[in-house]
Amino acid sequence: MTPTDSAEGVASAERHAGTAEAAPLLRLGLADYLTLGNALCGFLAVWALVVAQTAHAAAGAVGPLPRTAMATVVGLLMVAAALDVLDGRVARKLGGSGMGAELDNLADVISFGFAPAFFFVVWAMQAGDAGLLPVAAGGAVLLAVIVRLARFSCQAPGTDYFTGLPCPFGAMAVVTVVLLDPPLLAGVAAVLLISWLMVSRMEYPKPRGRKAYAVLGVLGFGVALMAAWGMGLPAGQSLIYLMSAAVLGFIVTIPFYVLATRRSSSARG
Repeated sequence: MTPTDSAEGVASAERHAGTAEAAPLLRLGLADYLTLGNALCGFLAVWALVVAQTAHAAAGAVGPLPRTAMATVVGLLMVAAALDVLDGRVARKLGGSGMGAELDNLADVISFGFAPAFFFVVWAMQAGDAGLLPVAAGGAVLLAVIVRLARFSCQAPGTDYFTGLPCPFGAMAVVTVVLLDPPLLAGVAAVLLISWLMVSRMEYPKPRGRKAYAVLGVLGFGVALMAAWGMGLPAGQSLIYLMSAAVLGFIVTIPFYVLATRRSSSARG
């Protein structure tokens, strides 16, 4: 459901490679503005959550937040993921600045670490549990993203696979857990599994070329779906469940598919 080489600074490494200068260029380029847009979307998602939660409490309402608020938050995170895809492609075509890698990592911590972690904690609070267990699960998401980004910065670029679940994929997985609205313990277990996948040695293929545009198409469809769901259009809830289940199934099964494909290739060789 999300990104390509741009995720977690893949594209940022390519920006450095494409800017063969003795001193890095410290002026913002177009790709950097897209990265900043990614960070801004993450911030706006948190802001929208706080506003919705405050209004919900002021009205004396109980239970889940309104669909419009949930759809706004998820839509903003999908836009952040789309910008994370685009900044890498723009950097490869037009070049990037020496700040690209740092900006990309900082933006990803906000949009794919803090924002989804906060989203999960708010969901648990609205479900009637203000204990430490949901906070611990949300903290695990944030820490997993930070560790993953730091580890990725130390790895050599150019491979065909991500080691561990990419942060934007992880963020979308946390979002889908919230949208599925499972029992609290099941939600916590799912989020902890997602956090582990991000720092694991599981391999996920990098979408390249036309696959990158396919990812953008899926994200665009996801934003439209969230808008339809938020407005209460028919079949919106069923589509949300279907797409959420597909995302979680993809995240869990893809590493095993990659492993099986490699073993098959080795056997043929």
